[in-house]
Amino acid sequence: MNSSTEDNIKGNAKQAKGAVKETTGRVVGNEELEARGKAEKTEGKVQDKVGDVKNVFGK
Repeated sequence: MNSSTEDNIKGNAKQAKGAVKETTGRVVGNEELEARGKAEKTEGKVQDKVGDVKNVFGK
């Protein structure tokens, strides 16, 4: 598996994990958990985009 595909997979996994944390935090009223989930989702989106860029440039 090439690094661009790995970045896409890991990015999507982080987005999913972050979404679960965000929702759980919102449901239980834990603002810190909700914020960590949002941050992890953003990190996942960035990593996914890095994979897209690598794919375009053939890295």
